[in-house]
Amino acid sequence: MWLFNINRQNYCNLWVKVCIGLVNVVVSSVVLTACNYNDQEPSNTISPKIAIPVSVISVEPTSVPISTEVVAQTEGAKEIEIRPRVGGILLKRLYEEGAAVKSGQPMFLIDPIPYQNALAQAKAQLSEQKARIEQTRREENRLQELLSTKSISQREYDNAVSENEIASAALKQAEVQVRNARLNLSYTTVTAPVEGISGRRQLSEGVLVQANTSLLTTIVQLSPIWVRFSLSDNELIKFGGYLSAKNITKVTLILPNGKEYEKNGELNFTARQIDPALGTQSLRATFDNSNHRLLPGQFVRVRVITGEQKGVFLVPQTAVLTSDLGRAVYVVNKKNESVIRPVVTGEWVGKDWVITEGLRAGDRVIVDNLMKLRPGASVVPNFINIEKGSVHQGIDSSKKK
Repeated sequence: MWLFNINRQNYCNLWVKVCIGLVNVVVSSVVLTACNYNDQEPSNTISPKIAIPVSVISVEPTSVPISTEVVAQTEGAKEIEIRPRVGGILLKRLYEEGAAVKSGQPMFLIDPIPYQNALAQAKAQLSEQKARIEQTRREENRLQELLSTKSISQREYDNAVSENEIASAALKQAEVQVRNARLNLSYTTVTAPVEGISGRRQLSEGVLVQANTSLLTTIVQLSPIWVRFSLSDNELIKFGGYLSAKNITKVTLILPNGKEYEKNGELNFTARQIDPALGTQSLRATFDNSNHRLLPGQFVRVRVITGEQKGVFLVPQTAVLTSDLGRAVYVVNKKNESVIRPVVTGEWVGKDWVITEGLRAGDRVIVDNLMKLRPGASVVPNFINIEKGSVHQGIDSSKKK
């Protein structure tokens, strides 16, 4: 028991010594760290100001077109369904599917034999009526001579005159029947009513087609070609709330690859009311398409221009900052410091923003290194010429002689 107490006391003394040693080590480390901190400069100390090289442009007021650009879709100026005017067995297709056809070109042949027989019958009836009218005319003339000698009554002569008139009417009816039979026979050859691009056939040879009902194929007229588009209420506000052919100066078509179509269009339809379901005004423009570059059903873009907006500035899109407070640009002041300037933007013109408010003539707008800038930062402006792509360090290329 005594030995256990001695060992326990020695163990406690040893543990106390170890704790005191650890405390001394920690205190020494803190003192050394404090000394080193006093001797050395902190790593996050802000270094002296360094001027940031930036590219700038000198802006001047200019004029830009008042325009809007919307999605549109092409359609044929004429889209015609080819249907037979007479019924019968479809014997033959006379055109190449998908090829261009001319007005009056044969496209299908319907069995003509029944209509040839009908024409022959109508001609026979016509001959019969001609013979009958000759007979009634002779009878009328003969009775007229007898009437002059009082050999017959007036009634008998009047009946002869009526018979001749009835025969004349029947003759005209027979002539009309011949013309109808000849016309129906011509309809057995189905021709193209207009020039255009033919579609695929809808029925095969040997099928019984019905007059004015069965769809044989379609023809689409490609030149000129129409482009349908719509403008919303917000887009119409800039044009005065309504568009017509009178206040539109230019209509440009933008192809799916982003290039402009080489020919301008003309507005040929404007709706006189706003669609209540969509809140848009429907419009349509026509474009020359003699080279058949455009096809019906394509989605394109249409740019409508109504005039010019003067006194605005063009700034590259990369120079304009956007935040919850609006849009702004960095400009360089006389001390070569960056200053943030709130601006009001309009539409895009190519790759530039249209600035309507916030800039003055001669302002030097920074176009790159915007992420490194802050208000009041020193900069080294490198003036660039956007049109020529040249850079002149420290010199305004617009003022250089």
